[in-house]
Amino acid sequence: MIAPSRLNHRLALAIIAFLPLTGHAAQTSETSDAPPPATLSLDEAVARALASNFNVRIDRTNTDTARDEAIIADADYTPTFNAAAGVSRDQSAGTFNGTIFVPGNLFDRTTSRISVSQRVPTGATVSLGGNLNRSERDNINPAYNSDAFLSVRQPLLKGAGTAVNLAAIRRSRLGIERADLDFRGTVLDVVRDVEAAYSRLVFSRRLLDVRAFSLEVAQKLAEETRAKRDSGVATDLDVLQADVGVANAQRDLLLASQNARDDEDQLLALFGDRPESEIGPVAFDEPEAAPSVSFARSYKLALDNFPDHASAEIAVRQARIDAGVSRRNRLPTLDISGALGLNSQEPDAGTALESLPSGDGYSWQLDISLSVPWGLTADRARHRQSLANLNRAETRLRQIDQDILVAVRSAIRAVETNRENVRISTLATELSQRQFDLEKARFDAGLSTFRRVQEAREDLDTAHVNELQARINLRVALADLARLEGSTFERYNIDLARR
Repeated sequence: MIAPSRLNHRLALAIIAFLPLTGHAAQTSETSDAPPPATLSLDEAVARALASNFNVRIDRTNTDTARDEAIIADADYTPTFNAAAGVSRDQSAGTFNGTIFVPGNLFDRTTSRISVSQRVPTGATVSLGGNLNRSERDNINPAYNSDAFLSVRQPLLKGAGTAVNLAAIRRSRLGIERADLDFRGTVLDVVRDVEAAYSRLVFSRRLLDVRAFSLEVAQKLAEETRAKRDSGVATDLDVLQADVGVANAQRDLLLASQNARDDEDQLLALFGDRPESEIGPVAFDEPEAAPSVSFARSYKLALDNFPDHASAEIAVRQARIDAGVSRRNRLPTLDISGALGLNSQEPDAGTALESLPSGDGYSWQLDISLSVPWGLTADRARHRQSLANLNRAETRLRQIDQDILVAVRSAIRAVETNRENVRISTLATELSQRQFDLEKARFDAGLSTFRRVQEAREDLDTAHVNELQARINLRVALADLARLEGSTFERYNIDLARR
């Protein structure tokens, strides 16, 4: 076995324990001519995920779809232009009256029609238009008929009123707000997932550093144990124990490397990158001191900013609109319609059109129609469904209120607990380091056994890992709390209007 170079283990342990969480042991060697990869900060990781994360891209299309739904609903109240033209011919069969053959009559007709119709919020449909028809019999004496009309059809029961007819527009506009809130929630989820994945990657790479250093220490102890055996101070059993320690350290390093690659892939997945991509060094540059937290403040922020809560409130408003429409539509269909028209008949088209306003021809129509499905069972069932949907939406809102309360309490406790855990684990690491240094000095002086040094080293490794895990857990707890408060946008200067 090739002995590693000697190093100041006290300095190395201090660097691992107290410097910012950086890099991992398997990075580019110092002898390489290639420049080292740039450090990927947490802010850069968040920006990279928001630019290409699949969920963000999918939900962005949902907001566009919601806006198109509002345009479609508004289009029901835009004027519609109609135009039609047609030509027809009717040739009757000839007859024989006993002495001579009487040919049949030839009747030609040309029709043209233009109109504009408009639906209004009361449910009525208003149409304004005109016709110009040309008729000719046996190719002589053509006649032109012209008329202009105004017609209105208004429902009186089912489908009547602005509340029913504007429901689709109001619902679609609420749908835009809801889609924006859902997109906001997706962004918060992605940022929180990136923070957690980034923290795990930092932890796994730091753990890789710890395992690499542990392997180097184990190799050094094995080398010193062989030297002691050669001088008669140690036994072959001590050497075997040292070799087993090296093998265990190699296994731990291999597992740590696997975990680091897995965590890197998890972060790459949030970026929307392919698995063969790589992430350079990662580091937490900002201070790790946890800010003070308050349940009252966090709970108010959550109620004001939590997208799921606001989206659930809009869902209740949409359900109330649907319930109002279904309540009105339980009534029978009763429509009234009327039409008023002017008409003229002249030998040419120009005269027919000119004489239309001043002619004596006119027409009017008024009718009423009633339609009652037997028992109105379908409409009543639809109303019951809408009431059930409203009840479900209101229950869901109350559930989210409760979930927010529980989640904020849990998040506050997690921050406070992990902050204390960081303090305790830091002290435990310092104690384990001193114990290892003392036991190693005793071993060098021949006053301790290799087994005791090995146990002290394992205790130090465990303390390092526990401290790392405590710091990562604190960061994840803060990320969870920020997700609930909606403060993530301010933290990372995220402007959804530009996304």
